[in-house]
Amino acid sequence: MSPDEYCQNKAAQSGSSFYYAFLFLPPERRRAITALYAFCREVDDVVDEVHEESVARMKLVWWRTQVADLYEGRAHHPVMQALAPHIEAFGLPQDELLAVIDGMEMDLDQMRYPSWSELERYCWHAASVVGLLSARIFGQTQEQTSDYAQKLGLAFQLTNIIRDVGDDARRGRIYLPQEDLDKFGVSPHEILDQQHSERFEALMAFQTERAQDLYRQAMRALPAVDRRAQRPGLLMAAIYHALLVEIANDRWHVLEQRISLTPIRKFWLAWKTWVSGGRSLQRKLGR
Repeated sequence: MSPDEYCQNKAAQSGSSFYYAFLFLPPERRRAITALYAFCREVDDVVDEVHEESVARMKLVWWRTQVADLYEGRAHHPVMQALAPHIEAFGLPQDELLAVIDGMEMDLDQMRYPSWSELERYCWHAASVVGLLSARIFGQTQEQTSDYAQKLGLAFQLTNIIRDVGDDARRGRIYLPQEDLDKFGVSPHEILDQQHSERFEALMAFQTERAQDLYRQAMRALPAVDRRAQRPGLLMAAIYHALLVEIANDRWHVLEQRISLTPIRKFWLAWKTWVSGGRSLQRKLGR
């Protein structure tokens, strides 16, 4: 199996919405973004699948050495070998790849977030920096596109947090800021015990509106000249935003189940957004 095939399998097996965006890219950019996604999956799996904290930390240190070796021309792991041809071609900074690992390490250090500002910092490492790297691969030409990519990454991560409240609680994690729980009178105990209530719905409506605002900010920040190149990100935005709406329409019953879109619906949203060039989505969400 070649390094590119290894990354392709990693992306396909995940079932992520990101995979649908890759399908429409020209070959070189598709290989680059698939390798980047496989890297993110590898380091994320360290935290999700390794139950011994000391072992997980050692594995993340190992991945840091792999990133260092990559930039010194000594790629060893298949993911690093797949990424190697694209580092210079798309100007992917070493510190941003390391920032992704920093985000995974934060999951080992922290299971609660007192405020939105602290959660936002985590989301930057977990998603916004990936947005920056992706925007370069897609063909960014304008500096303002970086603001779009960061805001969109925040919107994606907050959508994930809203969707995964129940799954995270079963792992003892609560990403929703404590200041927001206090504001709506929801205790951590209620979330850990899967207690759905009107207060919980109000809390989640607040988080949903925060995510909606991030989508709007992202769409407003995207320069028209870069919209065509950034269509893969807009495809993902269409899918993630539809998921957010679906969760809200279901009254945020996320404590006991994981709401998702069907593969057919994801593909339809991706295709529709690609054909329109993302213009309708930017108009819809940029209001």
